[in-house]
Amino acid sequence: MSIDSSARIDPSAELDENVSIGPWCMIGPGVQIGAGTRIEPSVIIRSNTRIGKNNHIYQFSSVGEDPADKKFTGEETWLEIGDDNIFREGVTLHRGTGVGGGVTRIGSDNLMMPYVHIAHDCMVGDHTVFANNVGISGHVEVGDWAVLGGYAGVNQFLKIGAHAMVGGMTHISNDVPAYMIVSGRPATVRSINAVGLERRGFDKQSIAEIREAFKIIYKRNFSLREAIDQLKVLSESCEALTVLIESLESSEKGIHR
Repeated sequence: MSIDSSARIDPSAELDENVSIGPWCMIGPGVQIGAGTRIEPSVIIRSNTRIGKNNHIYQFSSVGEDPADKKFTGEETWLEIGDDNIFREGVTLHRGTGVGGGVTRIGSDNLMMPYVHIAHDCMVGDHTVFANNVGISGHVEVGDWAVLGGYAGVNQFLKIGAHAMVGGMTHISNDVPAYMIVSGRPATVRSINAVGLERRGFDKQSIAEIREAFKIIYKRNFSLREAIDQLKVLSESCEALTVLIESLESSEKGIHR
């Protein structure tokens, strides 16, 4: 274990013997940090935060801070972080609220670039990329492999589907279905994230079926219910479409369309 002499560690914190803590860090009560995790100088990990293995948290980040929500009254809530994440300079990650389920959860192998903000009660999957200054409001769900461009902002209680891509400086005010690219002001669904799907090993037939699904949802004047029924027929020969169907059926705030 490597802990700089200027760091301040609460006695209740549990640190693996293979953790590195840089100068002027503060590690608060109820914090757990897994093996191989590296904390750069001037990071604050406030309280009640579980951090997995091999994470890298860069300088000036604020992790596990109280939620910025007037309904929070000091109840015990948590931030849970998986493995192999990179949090660059100035990232802010807040704990959950009692009324929101009590936990903010971030998966594994995510990259969060400088000044990203993850608000209370959010659920972020695995393998996501959040570019500089992305902000997601409370209770947002972000699926695996999603990419959010710089300065994108997401309203509270929304869902960003798996493999979706949000363009830079885009304001998201409705759910984004899986596989879609959304950009502009107002936000508009442009196409499917074909390049991203190719990079992740989707075969040409699956991408073609997802492209057809895009046309059914956005180009053929079906109601959303009618579009979903059409997709269920297609999904019998394309398993990848089940992810899209689930993202459509789980939408509570309505999709960008």
